[in-house]
Amino acid sequence: NDMGQGWKIKCSLCTKALKKIQTLAGDNPDEAAVTAALKKGCRLLGRFLGKQCRKLVSQYQDQISQALQDGDMPRDICTTMGICKA
Repeated sequence: NDMGQGWKIKCSLCTKALKKIQTLAGDNPDEAAVTAALKKGCRLLGRFLGKQCRKLVSQYQDQISQALQDGDMPRDICTTMGICKA
């Protein structure tokens, strides 16, 4: 039963994806910059992870967008969304 590991993988994917997206969005991004970065960031993770990333992003897009505009850290954003454990 590896359900316990599932969240770890999701958490690291979430953190990795958001770090990439944050870098792509640049400093003090506006919504348009974040949206563009969300699209591009998932593509950079490769096919398998990219698919997971897109699913995650479309589910949480508003939260992610707002958090990145607020300058929150990727790990904190993933924790807030309940993907990572605090």
